[in-house]
Amino acid sequence: MIINQDYYDTTVKMEKAGVDQDYIIGWQCGYVVNPMREEQRLTEAYEAGYEKGKAHETTGYEAWIKK
Repeated sequence: MIINQDYYDTTVKMEKAGVDQDYIIGWQCGYVVNPMREEQRLTEAYEAGYEKGKAHETTGYEAWIKK
């Protein structure tokens, strides 16, 4: 699978900003339309990231930056 530049650039931005890892993983899975995690492993961050990734939104992750 060839990943596009938006996917790569957004992932790097989120990692450098210190975004919650579950959010990043959720965003990546949603972006490439992977199935969601099994229910017992879902977190609020993962689900938020998944929805943004599924919509190919590259902003809005700021709320998930770890303090």
